[in-house]
Amino acid sequence: MKRMALLLAFTVCVCAASPAASQSNLGLKRAGLAVGFVSPEHVNGTFSIGALADWGTMAPRIGLESRLDYWSHTEEDFGIKASVSDVTLGARGKYYFETTNPNIRPFAGAGLAFHFIGAKVVVPPQGGFPAMSASDSQTRLGIDLGGGFATAINPRTDFLGELWYGIVEDVSQFSLRAGMAFKLGQ
Repeated sequence: MKRMALLLAFTVCVCAASPAASQSNLGLKRAGLAVGFVSPEHVNGTFSIGALADWGTMAPRIGLESRLDYWSHTEEDFGIKASVSDVTLGARGKYYFETTNPNIRPFAGAGLAFHFIGAKVVVPPQGGFPAMSASDSQTRLGIDLGGGFATAINPRTDFLGELWYGIVEDVSQFSLRAGMAFKLGQ
């Protein structure tokens, strides 16, 4: 089933590539920073930081963005410390809706991301038992679904407000992000 889905996705991309290539405007257009609030599955909410790169448009209203985000959360009870973190590297396609005001650009999007998830537990020495620790890390592929808006603050700077849901095995996450993207070049 997965092979059929990949074959179908590849076929759609190949069929759409030639008309879209004549209308694309790809190249590094903007770079930016973002902060956010993340609510991962099975973990209390925490803050995130990230960087983004706007690569322009693949078609007239379809933009491409890559991103790198990080969040970490630690809890401690009875001296036992447990922490989990996620470094996310991904790309998203954004469909920008047509509006009467060109300074406000609402969008809906989807993308794929690699999630480098780490977990660690540290137990201090207790009752004659020595200190113990355990850690694990895994890489998972996730799907992002969401939307938001971009608005021009000045000719070289955009403000971004975004709401995303990342579907990731064991750590699906809801995130609310705000960021600034700075135009590169002219």
